[in-house]
Amino acid sequence: METDVLLAQKGDKKAFTRLIEECQLTLYRVSKGILKDDIDCADAIQETILKCYHSISNLKQPKYFKTWLTKILINECNDILRKRKKVILLESVEDFGNGRRNTEELFELNEALSKLEYKYSSVLILFYYEEFSIKEISQILKIKEGTVKSRWSCARHKLSSLLNLNKDERGGENE
Repeated sequence: METDVLLAQKGDKKAFTRLIEECQLTLYRVSKGILKDDIDCADAIQETILKCYHSISNLKQPKYFKTWLTKILINECNDILRKRKKVILLESVEDFGNGRRNTEELFELNEALSKLEYKYSSVLILFYYEEFSIKEISQILKIKEGTVKSRWSCARHKLSSLLNLNKDERGGENE
C-alpha cells in the first residue's frame, strides 16, 4: 500500500484507484456505522475520495494512509449529521463481521450495537472490524488514547450486558 501512496502522491491515478479499491470496504463499513442511509454513506465516501485525491500530497507518512483516509471519512460523516441537525446512532451493521457468525447471532450483535451510544459503538467498530490500533483510533476520533481505552472497555461491558440480556429474554442458555 505504501508504494501506491508514494506513486499517487506523484500523480499516478492508477495507484490512487488501487488505494481506494483496497479501502472501499472500510469506507463503507465506517460510514454505515455512523450514517444509516446508503445515500448519505455514498455522499460521504465520494467527498472523502475527492478530498483525499486533492490532498494526498500533504500526507507525510504513507504508512498511515488508511488512518488518514478514515479520519477524513469520519469528518465527512459528521458534517452530514450536522447538516441534517440530528444525531444518528449506529442502526445497522449488517455488512460487518467476518461471515462466520450465523444470521441470528449477527442480528443480535447488530441490535446490541445499535443500542450503544455512538461514542462507544464507533470505538468497537474501528477496533474490531477495521482492526485499527488504539493509537490510530485516537488519531481518527481526535481523542486521547486513554479515552479510547476507557470507551473501548466500557463499550465491551455494555455490549456484553446487552447480548446477555437478549439471551435471558429468549430463555436460552440461562435456563
